[in-house]
Amino acid sequence: MRNIAAFFSILMPGFGQIYNGQFIKGVFFIITEHFDNALGQINKAIHLDLNGLHQQAVETTNFEYMLFYPGFYAYCVWDAWYYAKPNADKTKTAIPFIMGGFLGEIGAILANRLLIPTLTVAMLMIIPMICGMIAFRNQ
Repeated sequence: MRNIAAFFSILMPGFGQIYNGQFIKGVFFIITEHFDNALGQINKAIHLDLNGLHQQAVETTNFEYMLFYPGFYAYCVWDAWYYAKPNADKTKTAIPFIMGGFLGEIGAILANRLLIPTLTVAMLMIIPMICGMIAFRNQ
């Protein structure tokens, strides 16, 4: 159940919260994600990047909004995962998610130097979060 909530938030920030029964928080996260995604032109950059137009993807992105996204994304996934289990330990379970958000920020800052920027940044964020979900699954 816990990993399902996190998986839903990996797909779309806010869906995991709705799955956990936190409807208002979930809707708020979905609206925030769409606002940030549209202003940062993140989906357009992903489309260009995955079609081989890597430099155009970096040029299209509005980094004033995009740099907010990795931390927000990692928080949404952690929040869904954490609140899916009552009485979970907040302190150490957040570390892999914080690392994912931090690595996503660093990847976004260095995007113009990466071969496939959006895929690289996504993997820098998602891999630590999945490792954390596996490592702390019983806590």
